[in-house]
Amino acid sequence: MIEARRLHILRAVADHGTVTAAAAALYLTPSAVSQQLAALEQETGHKLVERGAKGVRLTPAGEILLRHTNAVLAQLERAEAELAAYSTGAAGTVTLASFATGINLVVGPALAGLGRTAPGIRVRVLDAEGDASLPMVLDRQVDIAVAVEYRGAPGADDPRLSRVPLYEEPFDAVLPVLHRLAGAERVALEELAKDTWIGPYPGNPCHDVVVLACEHAGFQPQFEHSSDDFRAVVALAQAGAGVALVPRSALHGMDLTDVAVRPVDSVAPTRKVFAAVRHGAEEHPLLRPVLDALGAAAAR
Repeated sequence: MIEARRLHILRAVADHGTVTAAAAALYLTPSAVSQQLAALEQETGHKLVERGAKGVRLTPAGEILLRHTNAVLAQLERAEAELAAYSTGAAGTVTLASFATGINLVVGPALAGLGRTAPGIRVRVLDAEGDASLPMVLDRQVDIAVAVEYRGAPGADDPRLSRVPLYEEPFDAVLPVLHRLAGAERVALEELAKDTWIGPYPGNPCHDVVVLACEHAGFQPQFEHSSDDFRAVVALAQAGAGVALVPRSALHGMDLTDVAVRPVDSVAPTRKVFAAVRHGAEEHPLLRPVLDALGAAAAR
């Protein structure tokens, strides 16, 4: 008989690429993870992982088991959801991870709505960038992620996750007030090819959006200054340190003196935001109201 908790460990090792990283995500020791993998190999009668200099990879037998693992764990999530609905209804705690602007734009309003419609649900919010929040869902550290599409993100058809689209927003060009294009109504990205750039660190989903937009315009942006805080990005632009692309909602409420904020000509880079839960958990009586509240807040 294969134990479900060992399947969860197998998937974590596949997701993180090393026993050490999987152990950290699961709050286990590396030796405990290795022991559970060895026990799973005994249960199945197959070698499931191979260790190399750069980490761990699944064997062909391990890949077969991983495909079934995604289906089994999703079905267990559905079973938990139905049992929760049968026994208790909507009363308990949900942990949600979101990037800062998502908290401002949809999570906060959603919590206010839940306070009126589902007062038995308590939501605990963690500030986490989109590239961090999705692994947190898969590792069961949080129940819901509000995340951003980025290069390398799990796709919409990923069998491990279920998604709820929330909103899309364009990025605007932020230029020093004395920039040569500050007086233009709109800015073509290719005209900024030789400028110094300010932006988020590599790995931040917004960094990927900016780089991909510039690549489509035919150049690689030269980042001289880096910050994941868009207030700092705007402050650097105000100081004349360079140009930037910033999500429109992140500019709300900022002091925008000494910068020119202009829409991007042609197809603007866009941030696509969605909520995600583990596949099978989308109808859990605690999670469904939160997902619905997030969708309603985004629609408003």
